[in-house]
Amino acid sequence: MSTDLVSLLTDQLDWHWTHQLRPRLAGLTDDEYFWEPVANCWTLHRDGTVDFAYPPPQPEPVTTIAWRLAHVIVGVLAARTHSHFGGPPADYESWDYALDAETALTQLDAAYAAWTTGVRGLNDAGLARPCGPAEGPYAAEPMAVLVLHINREVIHHGAEIALLRDLYIHQKEN
Repeated sequence: MSTDLVSLLTDQLDWHWTHQLRPRLAGLTDDEYFWEPVANCWTLHRDGTVDFAYPPPQPEPVTTIAWRLAHVIVGVLAARTHSHFGGPPADYESWDYALDAETALTQLDAAYAAWTTGVRGLNDAGLARPCGPAEGPYAAEPMAVLVLHINREVIHHGAEIALLRDLYIHQKEN
């Protein structure tokens, strides 16, 4: 087992991705993708628009799997890959959102691969440098802090998506 910091950071997310999150997304259907478990959910609409407000209303709305995947794909992974590793531009306003589950999973796989490739290309100096202005509250923090934040974001949103899938399956039993 490697003990270098880049490997430790990437292996943490990769273990979750390989053993938990990505297997739980296998077979995701369009019905699940767009399912609204409660009224007034935030979602990605079939016309390609996505619900969003900053700051979000309180209490924050429940979100659909489509919304959560869009958030992870665009805001968590693709925008950061653009800012830090030269990936293509990615932002909530101009993104070509996936209008079906299969396309969303393709986008997710691509965004994850680009992010992890970028992080694996860092060295100790790259992990120590400040994130910079693209990261708002993380601007002065070392890149390692952002990598840990991204790990948390993917892990917790992945767990929420898994729970939504469980609720979708079991709501048909009632």
